[in-house]
Amino acid sequence: MRRRAAWLLVRVLALAALAAPASARAQSGQHLAPTCPPTAQWPSAEERRAASRQAPDRGLLWRIERDGRTSYLFGTLHIGRPDWLAPGPRVQQALRSSDLLALEIDLTDPAVTALPPTPTPGAGLPPLPAALGARVRREAERACLPPEAVARLHPVMQGVMLSLVALRRDGLDSAFGQEIALAGVAREAGLPIVSMETMALQMAALLPDTPAEAEALLEGALTQLESGRARPLMLRLARAWERGDLEDLAAYPSWCECARDAAERAFYRRVNDGRNAGLAARIDEMHRSGRKVFAAVGALHMTGPQALPLLLAGKGYRIERVH
Repeated sequence: MRRRAAWLLVRVLALAALAAPASARAQSGQHLAPTCPPTAQWPSAEERRAASRQAPDRGLLWRIERDGRTSYLFGTLHIGRPDWLAPGPRVQQALRSSDLLALEIDLTDPAVTALPPTPTPGAGLPPLPAALGARVRREAERACLPPEAVARLHPVMQGVMLSLVALRRDGLDSAFGQEIALAGVAREAGLPIVSMETMALQMAALLPDTPAEAEALLEGALTQLESGRARPLMLRLARAWERGDLEDLAAYPSWCECARDAAERAFYRRVNDGRNAGLAARIDEMHRSGRKVFAAVGALHMTGPQALPLLLAGKGYRIERVH
């Protein structure tokens, strides 16, 4: 189960890198896409050094203290721009003063990203209804992705992957997520990197129990893509993260168009709030062991009644936002 789940997420990220350059055209409703989403261009060493010298602080950072030790909690974004690979000065200082970097999942770990020889991520699922499958094919062609490769993914992961690739038209790419950036800094500083969750645990939260629920979530993602609403919503999320706007992030369920009914709200709680108690316990465990921890977790986990800062305060930590 763990290897199959790992394959699912890694396969989504790999497919997101396949959007071909420039020339392809694809039919989407009545519109032709003149170009494919641009491919990710990794910055050169000199570009990274220049960005590092002038990078501002982005995201959300908390200082958490207990037992005479200071650890840090950082709210991340899983997508980004090339210049976001360089953390700002306060984030760099906090990371370099820590004993380890704790990520939800360390996707730079070869043991996590190793692909099984014969993956079957959609095994056991019934075929999508014909109309829904046709919509997936249209969006895959519009994104210049192989429709047959997209179709082999779990329906929820089809929606995730198509949404990720669409964001490349706005310069946002999962290759430049904060976890990748922080892992690079940690390795340069010789800090160990720890995964706080398993891939199986994340996939258990992400993948619904029934085919009907999976199809409903995919249909919602496709509707947002087809209507042109997906990109503005994700851009708002990225801007809120970039400026550290906790208030706008906390209001995400009210404007994301992803919590419109009871099923979608339950899915959001399971994926976000439902994992927070385990993450807080893992951070507490590492801090209590005598280490200073830099824990980097998706920014939306810092919001709501089960927000990580609140849970850690309940465990006796003094919590201070670093603006």
